[in-house]
Amino acid sequence: MGLAEQILQGDMRAAARLMRDIDDGFKSAVEELKTLYPHTGKAYIIGITGPPGAGKSTLVDQITAVYRGGGKKVGIVAVDPTSPFTGGAILGDRIRMNRHAEDDGVFIRSLATRGYLGGVSRSTGDVVNVMDAMGMDTVIIETVGVGQDEVDIVRMAHTTVVVMVPGLGDDIQAIKAGILEIGDVFAVNKADREDADRTVRELAVMLEMNSGKNGGWRPKVLKTEASRNRGIEELVAEMEEHRRYLYRSGAIKHLLEEKNARLFMEILKERLFTEVFGHIHVNGRFREIVEGMMTRQKDPYSAVDEIMAERFGAPGNDPPFS
Repeated sequence: MGLAEQILQGDMRAAARLMRDIDDGFKSAVEELKTLYPHTGKAYIIGITGPPGAGKSTLVDQITAVYRGGGKKVGIVAVDPTSPFTGGAILGDRIRMNRHAEDDGVFIRSLATRGYLGGVSRSTGDVVNVMDAMGMDTVIIETVGVGQDEVDIVRMAHTTVVVMVPGLGDDIQAIKAGILEIGDVFAVNKADREDADRTVRELAVMLEMNSGKNGGWRPKVLKTEASRNRGIEELVAEMEEHRRYLYRSGAIKHLLEEKNARLFMEILKERLFTEVFGHIHVNGRFREIVEGMMTRQKDPYSAVDEIMAERFGAPGNDPPFS
């Protein structure tokens, strides 16, 4: 019996093994994902994003407790940054969520970005699909601390929560270039700090000016204190209200169409790059091209044209995929 079949029968160990294989890039994992895909599409996916130090992990822990209190099964994908020097990651989110470690209704998977930009890991979407197929009612993705335009979470989540915190400098400048447009709900965490009310007011003004970009949904700004479990019930209620809005308005259809289109394009780009680069790396052409660029005898644009023509045929011809 393959890992996918074991997962569909409720084997948590098989799920953990498959997630490890996905993160390590094993080709065998793709076949298992093919089997699981028809069993996905049921989970409600929540993205939690925001700058470093906003308290995202503690907030995820409290949100999980609310959903578990309602009898929902929760999957958590916690993404941590990878060191550019050692290639390692601390993967410390489990420490903040330790109380859920023994709960059979919660499955936590930590992932390292491994240099992948956008606030998530390359394998995040596939791991979410495994959790979906496992029968998790809600899957929460916690991104690494993001800045202005690292907003890949919007491609995966049904509802995106942007977490801000007062006292980190120019809060509005930190988000208006990118994150402001993706938030469905905004949480000003650590709201017991000075200037929390000012941060809420400024965010509300910015959102009012930006209201036309979110269709009929108007994001709210809520105050939370995750470490003291304050404002969490209200935050979850607002997230659930956004979920209901998506289905009432029919916006869910457009959201899922965009999500699936992006997923297909990402897989296609990765597969094509792997196939073409793998070919020129093995036969020595890659080294040859780089050396030609160093001496300026070869320009990268012509080199790419040549490789594409060799691999897929000259422009106008049918590409030789066989």
